[in-house]
Amino acid sequence: MQQLTHLDQSGQASMVDVSQKAITTRQATATALLHTTPQVIQLIELQLVKKGDVLATARLAGIMATKQTSQLIPLCHPLPLSQVQVHFQLDQSKGQIRIQCCCKVTANTGVEMEAMTGVCIAALTLYDMVKAVDPALQISAVQLLEKQGGKSGVWLAPNVQKETADA
Repeated sequence: MQQLTHLDQSGQASMVDVSQKAITTRQATATALLHTTPQVIQLIELQLVKKGDVLATARLAGIMATKQTSQLIPLCHPLPLSQVQVHFQLDQSKGQIRIQCCCKVTANTGVEMEAMTGVCIAALTLYDMVKAVDPALQISAVQLLEKQGGKSGVWLAPNVQKETADA
């Protein structure tokens, strides 16, 4: 079993020393699901939500959140992100929005936490934008789909097909 990297020999929280790690291009993709009603999805698609363009607002919130990750999560390193993309797939029949956040950096540590933060804040922003018309909204299935770069190479979440991670 691997040791937890954010604990020192005495079990205290500690920031990982990444100074000896290779600087490589690293990428991570995370996903989440927002569950609502088909009617809410239609309102979003037709841009009829009173608060404005729901998807544009959530996309910007997700991107902005990735840039704040090290200020939100105590042991994360600040990273010079080179690209952040937030995408939405609306499924009116299921009343769902699949959210994906992909982050890219050239650095000596990965961007998994930035992708996870971005997808979570995008989901919460969607929630905030439409909660007035559906207070029973749910956010689920938040997970890392894929990461690339560094000595670990490519990692895909179990039971996730490569096409899903590229969406």
